[in-house]
Formats: sequence, structure tokens, C-alpha cells
Amino acid sequence: MTAVIVVIVVVVVVLIAVGVVLWARRRAEAKLQARRQQAAQTRGEAAAAQREADRKAAAAEERIARAKREQLAAEDERRGASEHRAIAQDLRSRADELDPDHNVEQ
Repeated sequence: MTAVIVVIVVVVVVLIAVGVVLWARRRAEAKLQARRQQAAQTRGEAAAAQREADRKAAAAEERIARAKREQLAAEDERRGASEHRAIAQDLRSRADELDPDHNVEQ
């Protein structure tokens, strides 16, 4: 009879041990799955942040290109204005040369 009780106790202890091992594995798998899910979510957030950074960089590059075009246009306009001033000065000088009253006064 005592041998039967010992066998029953050993079987119960073994079953409890197996249950604890199975429970620990499920718990570890659940933690592992939660970490995988968190990693996937973090990767998604990283991808979204990268897309936003790329968008902002493209917008900045576009603004830089626009500013460069504006700068070149302004430089062209400045050169054109300078050329017009030179032409105007040449015309004034020519008019002074042609004006008989202008030469007399000097």
C-alpha cells in the first residue's frame, strides 16, 4: 500500500513538473511573440520616420534648387541692369557730344 502511495505521489509530482515545463514554454513563446510584434511595430515606425525624413529632404532639395534658380535669375537681371546703365551712359555721352549748347558751356 505504501508503494502505491509512493507511485501515486511520484506520478503526481511528474505531472506537475510536466505541467510547469509546458506552462513555462508557453509563457516564453508568448513573450517571444510579443517581442516579435513589438519589433515589427518599431520597424514600421522606423520606416514611416524614414519616409518622412526622405520627404523633408526632397522638399529641402527642391527649395535649394528654387533658390539657386532665383539667385541666377537675379544675377542675370543685375547684369542686364548694368548693361542698360552703360547703354544709357553711352547715349548721354553721345547726346552731349551732339548737343552744340552743351559743348559751349564747358
